[in-house]
Amino acid sequence: MEEKITFCTGGGCTAKLGAGILEHVLARLPKGPADPDLLVGYDSRDDAAVYRVSEDLAVVQTLDFFPPMVDDPYTFGRIAAANALSDIYAMGGTVKTALNIVCFPEQMDLNLLGEILRGGSEKVIEAGGTLAGGHSIADSGVKYGLSVTGLVHPDKIYPNNGGQPGDCLILTKKLGVGILCTAHRVGEAPAEAMDAAISSMTTLNKYAAGCCRAYDIHACTDVTGFGFLGHLHEMMDGRLSCHVHAGSVPVFPQALDCAGEFLLTAAGQRNRNHTGPFVRFEGVPFAMEEVLFDPQTSGGLLIALSPAEAPKLLADLKETGAPAAMVGRIEARREPEILVTNDEYKEDA
Repeated sequence: MEEKITFCTGGGCTAKLGAGILEHVLARLPKGPADPDLLVGYDSRDDAAVYRVSEDLAVVQTLDFFPPMVDDPYTFGRIAAANALSDIYAMGGTVKTALNIVCFPEQMDLNLLGEILRGGSEKVIEAGGTLAGGHSIADSGVKYGLSVTGLVHPDKIYPNNGGQPGDCLILTKKLGVGILCTAHRVGEAPAEAMDAAISSMTTLNKYAAGCCRAYDIHACTDVTGFGFLGHLHEMMDGRLSCHVHAGSVPVFPQALDCAGEFLLTAAGQRNRNHTGPFVRFEGVPFAMEEVLFDPQTSGGLLIALSPAEAPKLLADLKETGAPAAMVGRIEARREPEILVTNDEYKEDA
């Protein structure tokens, strides 16, 4: 009999606390003296912390874990690891070491845990890193992820808020995996759609990040629990605006079908509540709105760079097989912060 893990009410990045809750808590934390070598901390709402150890070397640290969103333990391990490793790539770094983080019920079959850890280990190896240990606790449900350490040159960090007016926005993976996983949990997602979503979630952003190294990347983030629009809002940093062309955004078509049937996530609605006031939709169907708010697990990179270099990077990304697309452009600050129109991106727009 094939061993499976039990679904939770919210798996993957749908299990994240809402952005509004986090902001409320983090704003009240005591702050010690500023450390000039802490180049990126939580104040910037970036993907990972970056600490300078010398003039030409900085350490990138990140941590991510969550409950399962699929019932195959090996697949879950691969997805959770790919998701945790992604933050290193979003900062422009390379993966060096990883530590397992495990919550597992003592009464559950340990073979399931072995399969989860096997899947995670394979992804760490694919990333070029070394699995160096970890920590486990007995819990009522399954949770798994990684603490990851990477390296980056201090002058080559990709901030999430370094975009400039005129920059093009490139997205490297399709949206909609949160909606598809929700539909799958209730038996409503087509098998081929889930296969495609799993393929996307288990694909490391290592390959997209490798393409980026040949270009002057102004800003980068990976699209995860706060959805495409939530992470885009963070990129705007209160000083920029952007125009998103929904017709060019790569999407799993079955996710649109599921959204049209109201197979939605609670986390997606939290994302809409938090980011919605900064967004104006013009002619965008409801289903596409939901996909743009949909929390992604192991989502793609959202990259900002100059219009002179963007077409070349896009061509390089497509050569790796990534379903990358030019999805919009950053503009000077205006209202609304994010304008989403139901058309396709044009380079002369």
